[in-house]
Amino acid sequence: MSSAEYILRRAAISVVLILAVATFLFFVFRLMPGDYVTFLLGEGASPETAERLRQKWGLNEPLHVQYVQYMVNLFTGDAGSSKVTGQPVVQFVLPRLANSLILVLPAILTAFVLGSLYGAVLGTQEDSLLERYGIFPPTLIGTTPDFFIGIVVLFIFSAWLNLFPPSGMVSPGTRELATSHWDLYLTTDFLYHYTLPFLAVTLKYMYYPALVMRGSVVEVSGQEFSVYHKMVGLGALTRFKHIMQHASLPVVTLLPAVTATAISGLVLIEVVFNWPGIGLLVYDSILTRDMAVIQFVFLLIAIWIILGNFIVDIVYTIIDPRITYEEG
Repeated sequence: MSSAEYILRRAAISVVLILAVATFLFFVFRLMPGDYVTFLLGEGASPETAERLRQKWGLNEPLHVQYVQYMVNLFTGDAGSSKVTGQPVVQFVLPRLANSLILVLPAILTAFVLGSLYGAVLGTQEDSLLERYGIFPPTLIGTTPDFFIGIVVLFIFSAWLNLFPPSGMVSPGTRELATSHWDLYLTTDFLYHYTLPFLAVTLKYMYYPALVMRGSVVEVSGQEFSVYHKMVGLGALTRFKHIMQHASLPVVTLLPAVTATAISGLVLIEVVFNWPGIGLLVYDSILTRDMAVIQFVFLLIAIWIILGNFIVDIVYTIIDPRITYEEG
């Protein structure tokens, strides 16, 4: 099949998967023990408020009618209201999501670049002490719990060296002066608070690309094209670039899954640094049983994983032209 047909097919599969996840979340939350309206509004809601919610979401109707109404509301951008703040869930969650993405995406990309380079260097140093034992430091850090890495980073750079603030995204004075939420990202105070959580996430997730790239480089280095490049006298740097290009496919495949893992792991990182992102929001919402927020956040994480895999499928064929579009 052509590349356009392949992309359309993968896009259609991604849409079906997103709808399936939304359907799964609908039935899981509806079939939980207890009254769903009480879950959404809390124990102290007035009968009038409860009845308005039942009418809006069709909660007095049969389950299949509720499902149709739920999907219609989602497609129109209505995911309900937070029982804690009373705000629409979408309006409440999106700034928190932006805070998390602006932390985790640059940190994960940095971790993958540095980890891949480090792993590639290890893989090319065959039978050396560096190749045998160099993977130990990132492995030790990568298998350490997120919150502990955050605590260590805080202790060294904030409590001991007093170089960076211990928590928050900006100082209270900066927040008061900002005209919008997005202006906060452009302040030096934001960068000052951003450094430590960014460092913690980067250190935590360098392990995965380093380990995978090291093994992939060792495997690729023994393939015929690599041996041929060495025989014809290509420079070491040129050979290294070719090896990295061919060895990078497994690392690229890891990216969406590791990013999703990092987003879920942000619950602990954000609690340690008091970073107002989606991880801290999930933690607070579980404590307050804010079910509408929890359900929407789970859906967003699933969408990220599905779209991430779709993008990787497309990027895969760009990195390695040997891959063809086949049926099945």
